[in-house]
Parts: sequence; structure tokens; C-alpha cells
Amino acid sequence: MALFLLLVLVAIVLGIIGVVAKGLFYLLVIGVVVLVADFVLLGLRLGRRRRRLPR
Repeated sequence: MALFLLLVLVAIVLGIIGVVAKGLFYLLVIGVVVLVADFVLLGLRLGRRRRRLPR
């Protein structure tokens, strides 16, 4: 969970820098890509946990 939060924080910081700094739009794009990848990884982790139900 700490990795998830770290990646979200990195994505937000990159997005803010990309919006504020003139000519650094690519940082915003990288931030969005990192955020999307982070949510995909979180979905994969949660999907694996739900399949293992105790009998």
C-alpha cells in the first residue's frame, strides 16, 4: 500500500509541475501515465485477493 501512495504522490507532483512550468507539458502526461499504471496495479492486487476465499 505504501508503494501505491508513493506513486500517487509522484503522479500528482509531476502533474502540478507540468501544469505550472511553461513548456513542461510532458511532465503532466508522464504523471497521468504513472497514475493510470498505479491504479491498474492496485486493481490487479485487489483482484488476486478476492479470488482466494477461505473454504
